[in-house]
Amino acid sequence: MLTGMDRISQLVDEYPNRKLQTLMHLINKETLKEVHKKQETGKASGVDKVTKSIYEKNLEENLDNLIKRMKSFSYRPQPVRRTYIEKEGSTEQRPLGIPAYEDRLVQGVIAEILNVIYEPKFYDFSYGFREGMNCHQAIKRLDSILFGSINWVVDADIKGFFNNVDHDWMMKFLEHEIADKNLLRYIKRFLNAGMMEAGEFISTDLGVPQGGLCSPVMANVYLHYVIDMWFEIRVKNTTQGECAMVRYADDIVFCFQHEADARNFYEALKERLTKFGLELSEDKSKIIKFGRNAGNDAGKFDFLGFTFVTGKSRAGKFTVKLRTSEKKLKSKRAKVQKWIRMNMHTPTDLLIGKLNIKLRGHYNYYGVSHNYKKMLGFYRYAKYELFKALKRRSNNSKMNWTKFDRILEYNPILKPKITVPLW
Repeated sequence: MLTGMDRISQLVDEYPNRKLQTLMHLINKETLKEVHKKQETGKASGVDKVTKSIYEKNLEENLDNLIKRMKSFSYRPQPVRRTYIEKEGSTEQRPLGIPAYEDRLVQGVIAEILNVIYEPKFYDFSYGFREGMNCHQAIKRLDSILFGSINWVVDADIKGFFNNVDHDWMMKFLEHEIADKNLLRYIKRFLNAGMMEAGEFISTDLGVPQGGLCSPVMANVYLHYVIDMWFEIRVKNTTQGECAMVRYADDIVFCFQHEADARNFYEALKERLTKFGLELSEDKSKIIKFGRNAGNDAGKFDFLGFTFVTGKSRAGKFTVKLRTSEKKLKSKRAKVQKWIRMNMHTPTDLLIGKLNIKLRGHYNYYGVSHNYKKMLGFYRYAKYELFKALKRRSNNSKMNWTKFDRILEYNPILKPKITVPLW
């Protein structure tokens, strides 16, 4: 027997142009309980100060009460609690919106519904926040495109995307596929729930808060209509040469064969974004000569933490090389330095063991072809910072490089290796 979600998936496959009308019944005790099980214990709480452990003390009663309020439409999402985290490679801070616990559950089910509906409609050049689609796949896709007839790249940065999503356009986009007014009504309530910061309520006329369970798929839906469909249907049919794009959430790279196409597209993109309440950050966006014909004039650009540059293989042929971006590398160095100093009094074997876990994560992400030297530099930096911490811990007199090397014989620091071959 098909589950409710499976039945919706089947309908989307069989009738791709039909609007779905009855979806609210999918937000039920069973689906809410499943989302509850998936929540991590110990996560920060919203304005309600309710955590997973508190909510599940009376789980059955709480869910029954939540469903009763939803059916009578007396349920209203609470404002999200705004907090800030450090933005990697920048002095800026990234705002996060933490929902109340039961709002997190409802959002989780809504996110599943939207994913089932829209996943078959999203293009294969969209990689962010999609099951089975990850950063390395996006990087490999872009790498293969750049090996073709591409000579120009448009590196586009949308200014404050998540904070500037237009709610009216968002609802219009959802109405293309969804006819269930009750579900749309609750989505609208989430968008307008507002936020609390330092004890003050802030209305939310624009944006989807980063941290909400619905936000990733809603962001993909918005950009699917604003950029993806437009590029696939309009741009590809009006350019003179080859063109392609790769998108990971709001991180997007556009590729063109001809300079004129790239420059015309850049101007058209600014107009397109303006129409939907968005803005191109022109100080961060640029048109770059890039490809096998660029020669010494080839530029470089960043995508998903990597700097893409042109180069030559050992056989002397054109190739695309990836390096850890300087911005990300600086941020990673600062983090590992801070962590080592904060944990310098941990027993040495445990300290190195924990450091290796962090290094393994770094190598697993940045260990792409051609990036070994950058990883080796990060390894040496971490090793030197560890030496300084142990020297400081031993009052500067007992620790030297000979003793340090002897420690590493028994507790070696994990060395880098290529974990993601691009070919």
